[in-house]
Amino acid sequence: MPAYLDAAHQRHINHLLGTWTARSDWPTWLLLLGTYAGWLGLVHASPHLGQDLTLLLLVPLITLWMSLQHELLHGHPTRWPWLNKGLGYAPIALWYPYTLYRDDHLRHHRDSELTRPALDPESRYLDRHAWDRSSPAERGLHWLNKTLYGRLLVGPALALGSLCGGQLARLRRGEAWGMWLCHGAWVAVLLAYVQAHGLAIGTYLLASVLALALSMVRSYHEHRPATSPEQRSVLNEAGWPWRWLFLNLNLHLVHHDLPGLPWYYLPRVYAARRDDWLRRSGQFRVGGYGELFRRHGWRPIDSPRHPWHSGARP
Repeated sequence: MPAYLDAAHQRHINHLLGTWTARSDWPTWLLLLGTYAGWLGLVHASPHLGQDLTLLLLVPLITLWMSLQHELLHGHPTRWPWLNKGLGYAPIALWYPYTLYRDDHLRHHRDSELTRPALDPESRYLDRHAWDRSSPAERGLHWLNKTLYGRLLVGPALALGSLCGGQLARLRRGEAWGMWLCHGAWVAVLLAYVQAHGLAIGTYLLASVLALALSMVRSYHEHRPATSPEQRSVLNEAGWPWRWLFLNLNLHLVHHDLPGLPWYYLPRVYAARRDDWLRRSGQFRVGGYGELFRRHGWRPIDSPRHPWHSGARP
């Protein structure tokens, strides 16, 4: 338990973690079973629903699956990592092997390195050298990626391009072959399965790209450069559709401080000490994703160049 929490807050959290709900983690089990059932139902019903409607329904379901994978790698619904890996290994979202996502995301939880290029695997910033080497067109893309609509348009391409570049370099060094061969085989099985049941592979690929874009609404302003690590993670007081889709990760500072807390208790812990959390975050608060769309739909939220590498302080 983090040392900054007072005794009453620690007792509250320990009480929640000691409940039968947390010990059995039945909400995560239920959501996991429902997501698998929903995916199978959509694939089998696709000839009746049509390609367009199936695509429309698949996008939020695949986005939810990515949120669920995040819960699994953080130790839910079981305390056995190998079992959680088995439960979340299915490449429903296609692009990222579970093992790669798990390892990179757990490195991302080194809060002292948050947002720092080359140290934080999920950083959306460039260091001085990368910025200086980039062309005007590349800089334009990174500035566009700092707007929310731009993130939806170019974010998936930038993310997948970075994934390909980094992983091809690993493969050339003789690394990660087992992970990618296994992942590729399961992707081939999944695509053959959806095609055999009447869903076009192209439709599924498009759904996966659109789901990746939708997930980037959450990560758009999830972190910022700040001197204190606890002031780098946002508290986004989002509405219920977004909270469900992202499994309450909009309350991102609470998650980073308490990564073992299950998704369904994040709002309760935040609400119990909202003012304390806001003070801890340095008032890094957003009033919902609608606020971000209104203010930063086409206006960059900050610079794509990380400020610390230019000698400036945040």
